[in-house]
Amino acid sequence: MTLNKNIQIGFLIFPGFPMACLTSMIEPLRAANEIAGAETFSWKLVSEDGERVEASAKVWFEPDLRLEDCEKLDQLFLLSGPSSRFEDPVTSEGRLRKFARHGVTMGAISGGIFPLARSGLLSGYTTSVHWCYEAAFAAEFPRLKPTEDVIMIDRNRLTASGAAAAFDLSLLLIEENLGSDVATEVACWFQHPLVRGQGVTQRKPTFATESTHDMLPAIVRQAVDIFADHIEDPINISDVADQVGVSVRQLERMFHKTTGNTPGGYYKSLRMHKARQLLLYSKDSMTQIAFAVGYANAPTLCKKYIDVFGIHPSEDRKKINMFRVRDNTIVPSA
Repeated sequence: MTLNKNIQIGFLIFPGFPMACLTSMIEPLRAANEIAGAETFSWKLVSEDGERVEASAKVWFEPDLRLEDCEKLDQLFLLSGPSSRFEDPVTSEGRLRKFARHGVTMGAISGGIFPLARSGLLSGYTTSVHWCYEAAFAAEFPRLKPTEDVIMIDRNRLTASGAAAAFDLSLLLIEENLGSDVATEVACWFQHPLVRGQGVTQRKPTFATESTHDMLPAIVRQAVDIFADHIEDPINISDVADQVGVSVRQLERMFHKTTGNTPGGYYKSLRMHKARQLLLYSKDSMTQIAFAVGYANAPTLCKKYIDVFGIHPSEDRKKINMFRVRDNTIVPSA
């Protein structure tokens, strides 16, 4: 334990950042200081230019520091939406790289992985990516290595997929510096039901029922995983049935019982949700999105999209753009 050390953490916030991610990290650290009776952790809010920033919940935050003044921090976490970008990317991204070279541990929560990746600081590292951003992240950064784990600590890069994962990441920092007893007490203070470490995968909605992926029967879950691996290059349902060792008829019965949908209907829904991720969190054209989810052209994609969501994809994108702040998506956020 490092009871006598003060760990200085900066939270670099972008317009439209998810506020829950910030409070989920700070509150456990505050409680840990109280329980331990020592200022082990201190934190500062940072913005690129030092000006106040509006969060996704329409709450304004007054930063303590400008980005250029962060050289004395031990850790710096980026909090943003997936389309967040620096006003002066050349200068600000250069500063991030400089801090990293001089020993500042770099991290990101939720959509903050996007500006961190654009700065080149995730190259060669495995990154936790929230399931709702995975398609957009893969499209923009095909050479980076994402993981479905809720938390990823890869040397001096710390990433967490969302607000609950940010709480877990703070608990890990507390355990590392103040011991497991303090971390457990902090979790109990907030009635945090499960302390998740590395290696825990995210729970995903099935898009058809109130269940989540990990609650599906093994054969259905295997089929869903095969579908997920064949978004861009569609696979026949009969081939999926062969791979999981059942007949097409058996697979259909199991899917209907557990998801209320046919395997083909579920597969289409899964592809459309991937298309919607790209629609909301990337600037790809309709044709590019169609190719990415296994359709030959944009009109076919649009027809399938309307079948699933009841709205034309261009209208869906336009509706979301109404809620953007300086080109940063603030809804939905993870």
